[in-house]
Amino acid sequence: MGQKEAESERIDGGGAVVVEPKPKKGLSSKAVDWLEWAFVKMMHDPKKPLHYLAGNFAPVDETPPLTDLPVIGNLPECLNGEFVRVGPNPKFAPAAGYHWFDGDGMIHGMRIKDGKATFVSRFVKTSRLKQEEFYGGPKFMKIGDMKGMFGLFMVNMQMLRTKLKVLDVSYGYGTANTAMVYHHGKLLALSEGDKPYAIKVLEDGDLQTIGMMDYDRRLSHTFTAHPKVDPLTGEMFTFGYAQAPPYVTYRVISKEGVMEDPVPITIADPVMMHDFAITENYAIFMDLPLYFKPKEMVKDNKFIFSFDPTKKARFGILPRYAKNELLIRWFELPNCFIFHNANAWEEGDEVVLITCRLQNPDLDMVNGAVKEKLDNFTNELYEMRFNLKNGRASQKRLSVSAVDFPRVNESYTGRKQRYVYGTILDSIAKVTGIIKFDLHAEPETDKEKLEVGGNVSGIFDLGPGRFGSEAVFVPRQPGITSEEDDGYLIFFAHDEKTGKSAVNVIDAKTMSPDPVAVVELPKRVPYGFHAFFVTEEQLQEQANL
Repeated sequence: MGQKEAESERIDGGGAVVVEPKPKKGLSSKAVDWLEWAFVKMMHDPKKPLHYLAGNFAPVDETPPLTDLPVIGNLPECLNGEFVRVGPNPKFAPAAGYHWFDGDGMIHGMRIKDGKATFVSRFVKTSRLKQEEFYGGPKFMKIGDMKGMFGLFMVNMQMLRTKLKVLDVSYGYGTANTAMVYHHGKLLALSEGDKPYAIKVLEDGDLQTIGMMDYDRRLSHTFTAHPKVDPLTGEMFTFGYAQAPPYVTYRVISKEGVMEDPVPITIADPVMMHDFAITENYAIFMDLPLYFKPKEMVKDNKFIFSFDPTKKARFGILPRYAKNELLIRWFELPNCFIFHNANAWEEGDEVVLITCRLQNPDLDMVNGAVKEKLDNFTNELYEMRFNLKNGRASQKRLSVSAVDFPRVNESYTGRKQRYVYGTILDSIAKVTGIIKFDLHAEPETDKEKLEVGGNVSGIFDLGPGRFGSEAVFVPRQPGITSEEDDGYLIFFAHDEKTGKSAVNVIDAKTMSPDPVAVVELPKRVPYGFHAFFVTEEQLQEQANL
């Protein structure tokens, strides 16, 4: 591709490129399809249940903006903007297996303005989705197939399709199904195996995929689904992890959207590093023993990511503007895994991390069949401390199981804050309630279940047969001049008895069982991953994209 042609595909000089993959149909594509079909027919059991394609995990079609939705209660003025949540929503049925992480990214949005609500659902137009639409069916390998000899075969099918140019992987093959963030005038849809996709929110609430972010060709590796935006400096801090050295690469992106030079981070083996954290002066990396092991996948018929319960958990603390890894300090704590951090800050000689600590993770739990209740599954809120003076690390349990998707008032990202809002899980994927923790209160960890008391200052229970998703805190007033918990929590919920979905708004300060507002939705919203709130000011800022 010539320089001039490449330039013409760039968007407004803002670091994004138009995604125009060029897959090729023909005898080669038909031959590979036949080979895959024959192998799947011979080796895959079609009777194996695919739980994460059933019930309210089942995919839905796109929905153009539907206006004037019925609102029970009142939508506060601070909610003017668009509430969005992304999740897996496969457009085509899989050729064989399916893991919950596999589906194409679909964003469900609710545009709120002057007390009125509009609902919309749109796919993120990834390179992967565009190519499967071109063929009218699944062509990319699935995480759900990555087990045993079958996984090896499916990897080779993708390699063969790539070599024969049946698939064009020059734009990656991610799903953009995991999380969203807003930075430098752009809403970004993220999945950790790819680069970000820029999304434009139109005035009527509709969602348009603009292109893929490569930050003017400075981004050549993957990009975490959980970057951190410093609310005071406007900078975004991020990283990518890979299956080949360097296994981790750290990046800083300026307020103006300029990506600084890469900082490789040395760890011994390729791991899944889903999240990290920042403070005012440091970035915190988590080298946790959930390993990428393709050889063991084939030899031992295991899932491609496997957890080693004998290894310590390692945490690396790096000055956040470091130009290399020479100043990183590594700390060890007992074996665990972490999907999601709430926040981190500095306190004297210590760096404090508030996180959801998981024991005995097994990613095969959300693959194919599922147990309603999971054995040996604990996910608890923890405080971890890393002393930069004496090199010691300690941890304190702040809750019983199971808590995840922790969120805070993001005006305090990287600074000490008091309240954490999380979801209560009754299994790996079902959210039964929203919980509020007060970090100034002592925990009551001798309890057998999560209930109000100690550091649990409130629980919003969704009730029998109703399940929710990640709740986002929206302050009544932006900044840190008002009370930290003066605001609202907004989230999607679904009633499995009626089949109806809704958006709930609750008072974050009181955690009252009576919602401030409930917006009944005209379409079902499947269970998904992370949510984000785009303010009215941000909507106007990105309108010229």
